[in-house]
Amino acid sequence: MSAPAPAPAPAPQGRAPRSESSQGPRPERRTDGPRPPQARGKETGPRRARPANRTMRRPGGAQGGTPTVKKAPDYFPEAPGKDVVRVVPLGGVEEVGRNMFTIEANGDIFVFDVGFQFVSEDTSPGVDYVLPNTRYLEMNKDRIRGVFITHGHLDHIGGIPFLMNRMGNPTIYTQNLSAVMIKKRQEEYPDQPELNIVTVEPGSTMTIGSTKVQFFPVTHSIPDSMGIAISTPYGNVIATGDLKLDHENGIPTETEAKKWGALGKQKNLLFIADSTNAERDGFSVPERKVHETLEEIIRTVKGRLIIGTFASQFERMVRIIEISEALGKKVITEGRSIKTNLEIAQKTGLLTVKKDTIISSQEIGDYPPDKIVILSTGAQGEEFAALMRIATKQHKSITLNSRDTIVLSSSVIPGNEISVQKLKDNLYRNGVTLIHYRSSDVHSTGHGNTGELIWINQQVNAKYFMPAYGYYSMTASHARAVEQAGRPRESIILADNGMVIDIEENGEKLNYHKQKVPSTPLVVDGFSIGDLQEVVIRDRQMLAKDGMFVIIATVNLKTGKLRKSPDIISRGFVYLRENQEMLNQARLLIKKTVEDSTEGMNPVDLDYVKNALSDTMAGYLFTRTNKAPMVIPVLIGV
Repeated sequence: MSAPAPAPAPAPQGRAPRSESSQGPRPERRTDGPRPPQARGKETGPRRARPANRTMRRPGGAQGGTPTVKKAPDYFPEAPGKDVVRVVPLGGVEEVGRNMFTIEANGDIFVFDVGFQFVSEDTSPGVDYVLPNTRYLEMNKDRIRGVFITHGHLDHIGGIPFLMNRMGNPTIYTQNLSAVMIKKRQEEYPDQPELNIVTVEPGSTMTIGSTKVQFFPVTHSIPDSMGIAISTPYGNVIATGDLKLDHENGIPTETEAKKWGALGKQKNLLFIADSTNAERDGFSVPERKVHETLEEIIRTVKGRLIIGTFASQFERMVRIIEISEALGKKVITEGRSIKTNLEIAQKTGLLTVKKDTIISSQEIGDYPPDKIVILSTGAQGEEFAALMRIATKQHKSITLNSRDTIVLSSSVIPGNEISVQKLKDNLYRNGVTLIHYRSSDVHSTGHGNTGELIWINQQVNAKYFMPAYGYYSMTASHARAVEQAGRPRESIILADNGMVIDIEENGEKLNYHKQKVPSTPLVVDGFSIGDLQEVVIRDRQMLAKDGMFVIIATVNLKTGKLRKSPDIISRGFVYLRENQEMLNQARLLIKKTVEDSTEGMNPVDLDYVKNALSDTMAGYLFTRTNKAPMVIPVLIGV
């Protein structure tokens, strides 16, 4: 393997990867995404336990107030002239997920995808989803002419129920399967207004506002995936969504060559393409190869066969059912998402199956084991998914034995390594035969590797190129790969969320705005949607890690003395019954701190006393236990 070439140097007015020969350390890169918890400043609420090493401030003293730092106003640039093409990524260029960007041409705004992102319970406890920030679009909703949905995966459609109304509920343009999936998901949010969805055909062209738009099919892991080409005065702006290349040993199929070759014959200004697998060399395994491998397994397996896969793998699930039916086998579907998506597949005509091919798990004993194929969710080791319940003997109808074969038809999503390992361990405890993607071609990615991305980029041959859909390392790897293949580095746009890039002067100049539009992600937290509140997340992390320590005390407002011994309530900190000596010392310290801090104070300032009590007890608890619970003093003045 050849050594990697240096990354592209910064573009003249924008930001591109630093070369490895750049002098000095790389500065820390600031993003507008969720930030790690920071140290808590002065406040009157709960405190995290730590050694008390700062001076308390008496009320009314010279040290009175805390200076207020003014937040810079949000940046909302004026609408570009009709001779300017503007690109504003709002999500999906610094992360995998919450995909959304806008193209502005001919005075109109076109939005590409409205996705969400799942977040780790460790980093954002209690947060359901993370959404792109739509403030810029809300300020310009009168100019939005349409929303293009490239395909039906949740990182491209998941934000629709939460964000469409904020943008003025513009018309959605997408293909049939995506439209059905969007409508099905919208049923879960009956309080939202009805969506206006226009179904488009691959290869079709229409005029939206004053702009000509082309829709073309792309290869991905879900049917009805499409790219979009928007006509501008300087050429097309082409966006692919997620994609890969259908090929045979690295040679694109005739269909792929014809499609991309036809696009390349047009005048293309900007190409925006998927970067998710840009860190992988060569070509990905074609889905066709996975189907062939699964067919061989289904045909030759002895005993029952259980296949765990992603419910979004429509073509793979359909092919498994078709092969099973052709071989006279019955299929059992396990998992709500698989059942839902197979219903959608039948509704859209992707799946045509005999009535008795799909049976319930209760009928499993009515057929010989070698005539049973079970299609299940849970290949990522999710605790309550069907496959884990089967593996841990918690399923009411399916019990594993040594004659069963399990196929994990999926790769391991980063972050799920431990849960997948636990699943594999539980499966092996049942004596089954296990087949996975490392031992056989039973899974293929939906994203093209570097070889595919370079080929597509060369076919389109646009003046400018912007890698998207991935972390910065992925977009930078994509940029490096196409530069090594001959693309000029000054033609590559490496963007951050919120960046505003204008293409001006007849398409000859890139103008990077110095400021960004709002791009701090929104979060779905229960029924609320809003900016990520770091203090809330930090408090949840503190509670999850070290618990809380609540002090309830009654204070005489005239004398500053405690009326009785304070009550202490603890959750998730220490087991109080085994720490009575510490609690007795804590009560004495509470009494002393309250009385010392109120000495000579008239009237008694309970907020000040709370601060003193929080700091003192935080230091004491940290010293005694090396734990940092949230200290919550509740003082009642009488």
